[in-house]
Amino acid sequence: MYFCINVFFPAPAFAGNYPLGVRPDPALTPGAVDPTVTQANIRQTICVHGYTAQVRHITAAEKRHDLARYRAKYSAWPAGPYEIDHLISLELGGSNDIPNLWPEPYSGPLGARKKDQVEDYLHRQVCAGKITLKDAQEAIKNWPAVYKEMKHGK
Repeated sequence: MYFCINVFFPAPAFAGNYPLGVRPDPALTPGAVDPTVTQANIRQTICVHGYTAQVRHITAAEKRHDLARYRAKYSAWPAGPYEIDHLISLELGGSNDIPNLWPEPYSGPLGARKKDQVEDYLHRQVCAGKITLKDAQEAIKNWPAVYKEMKHGK
């Protein structure tokens, strides 16, 4: 399936039309990229099989801290289980820094596994040269919209 992203999705206000927990709070998780990953070096970085395993470095303490900051701000944050996820995934050149992490619930119709599908899709598009790294990094910030486009074959 070929999916062309002609319009890039600006991140709407937090939660927007999505239930709490589907998207991160942009004040807590605005996203962050690894500055060593560039469009010029994707063939030596993100497009190499096994790249993310080499760069994934988040401690248990960082995971606990990330969940605590969301729980402190949102007492109604969905119950676990969670994946401490990268808003801009490592496979799209995201960083391991706290501004790129959030507790993403597995539950719900747009749980963590759905975002994984979008990450994989955008990664394939970048590595195939169909979209730029920067455009994919922006698109993933509103991953539910990309997921809906993918599912409708647009």
